[in-house]
Amino acid sequence: MCGIVGIIGKENATDILIQGLEKLEYRGYDSAGIFVTGKDKQDHLVKSLGRIADLQTKIGPEVQGTVGIGHTRWATHGKPSERNAHPHTSSNHQFILVHNGVIENFEEIKQEFLQNKQLEGETDTEIAVHLIEHFAQNGLTTKEAMKKALTVIEGSYAFALIDKNNPDTIFVAKNKSPLLIGLGDQFNVICSDAMAMLAETNHFVEIADGEMVTVQADKIEIEDTKGNLVYRESYEAQLDLSDIEKGTYPYYMLKEIDEQPTVMRRIIQEYTDAIGDTMIDEKIVKKIIASDRIYVVACGTSYNAGWVGKALLEKMTNIPVEVHLSSEFGYNMPLLSEKPFFIFLSQSGETADSRQVLVQLNELGLPSLTLTNVAGSTLSREADYTLLLHAGPEIAVASTKAYTAQIAVLAVLAKAVGDSKKNQSSLKFDLAHELSVIAAVMETIIDEKMSISQLVEEYLSTTRNAFYIGRGVDYFVSMEASLKLKEISYIQAEGFAAGELKHGTIALIEEGTPVLGVITDRKTAAHTRGNLKEVESRGAHNFVISLGSLSKETDQLIIPDVHPLLTPLVSIIPTQLIAYFATLQRGYDVDKPRNLAKSVTVE
Repeated sequence: MCGIVGIIGKENATDILIQGLEKLEYRGYDSAGIFVTGKDKQDHLVKSLGRIADLQTKIGPEVQGTVGIGHTRWATHGKPSERNAHPHTSSNHQFILVHNGVIENFEEIKQEFLQNKQLEGETDTEIAVHLIEHFAQNGLTTKEAMKKALTVIEGSYAFALIDKNNPDTIFVAKNKSPLLIGLGDQFNVICSDAMAMLAETNHFVEIADGEMVTVQADKIEIEDTKGNLVYRESYEAQLDLSDIEKGTYPYYMLKEIDEQPTVMRRIIQEYTDAIGDTMIDEKIVKKIIASDRIYVVACGTSYNAGWVGKALLEKMTNIPVEVHLSSEFGYNMPLLSEKPFFIFLSQSGETADSRQVLVQLNELGLPSLTLTNVAGSTLSREADYTLLLHAGPEIAVASTKAYTAQIAVLAVLAKAVGDSKKNQSSLKFDLAHELSVIAAVMETIIDEKMSISQLVEEYLSTTRNAFYIGRGVDYFVSMEASLKLKEISYIQAEGFAAGELKHGTIALIEEGTPVLGVITDRKTAAHTRGNLKEVESRGAHNFVISLGSLSKETDQLIIPDVHPLLTPLVSIIPTQLIAYFATLQRGYDVDKPRNLAKSVTVE
């Protein structure tokens, strides 16, 4: 959600900004813009509604400079439009600002400081740049004016500001929204995500909340809220540019579905030793064993993975587990147990809803672990412990490989804790071997793309609605499967506990309604088949995904058997492909569904 890039000290600033914005397209946006200038003070502000490609068509050869900022906007305040697109300028056109986040008190700022200002758009960002201008016109330097504005502004923000009268500096600040400084040789860059500037540098400096940074071509200076200089070592981003390219794939989502077997094997390598024993930091294991309840906190796909994780953790560790939505937990915290342990699931590690929960827990001194795909991300830095997913960059908005990676790493964690407790008979299996089997089965399912595409054409090509049903972990898979289908194909899909159909939901079944049943659990298989018969008698068009040992000849998709605890890792794969082909057949953009952002960095 929203992306910021900036560059100072290179002749081809425009090209670098555009390339950086293209790398941030995965975050979701509805408009984009750049501002470039240089020592000759020839200024160029270009904005466009739509895609980066639309912006590029408006950039002429004269748009050149050595310093610039760029932005992709996802509308929060004000509808998507060119006038609401960033960068925004002050009324005297001296200051140019890009912003990611939400200014909560923008109305109050407008009333107190800007009553006589004529605003061009409807965004909270425009309020911020006018506020900086207001303080500068009262005798403060640009740096002082921005610092003063930060004391007034409430909410989340990542700011990058240029003063056209002094184009040798970009002023940067952040609070709750991600922003990094990239270090180069006689140049420096700014970005919301390291992958945006990997073509320029792989050395980055993190910025803490409340800090302000002055960025020049040959140096950066970080100041805390009291004005004290802060020195922080840079880190090397462990990313490969080839990992974030589509290669021969038409869409990132298809590439990322295909990468899941490799991700499983990478997790085996990272978290198990040569004889298959789990390798998890003993401090994490001891903390979990000492707890009386585990709380999994997450959003969206990660929340669905958390429910599968609950089943794994409870069966392997014998510790009760609760799963909570971050956006609810933060403002309606339940009564906690005496010795809680918190696990945060987040692909990006920047999820704002989860972060505001973690801030509260840190104030209470409660232990936490983040499972994330991004080393050095905010949730990783601020939690007590981190386990990386090792899934590689995930670009498509619809998460696939991060979901299965989260479940696999949760399985490794559960096995490590259970082995340490030595009290669960269900632990007597070789997890490394079973995950190897999972990887092979994933490949088998992925190889069935064409037959899955044909089934999608038969069952989902014209439908407005669809339902996934299952029991136990199959219900959890149904939740994620329906999310995948609805978020990219726009079919109104829901995942239901199969046994709940007769308690009201069956009223939604009409003639021809697709109902996709997931059957991988032996003890509930017959019950789910009974529920499928119930909806079939009301006109449903049934589509069954079943485990080989539980299958019937009439089932549409049959999955090879895997260890009973790990079936969600394979039963989800066909549903990812179902969502992919349903979207493709309807002519929609698989990677960039409407109204959605990959990284949700505002609450």
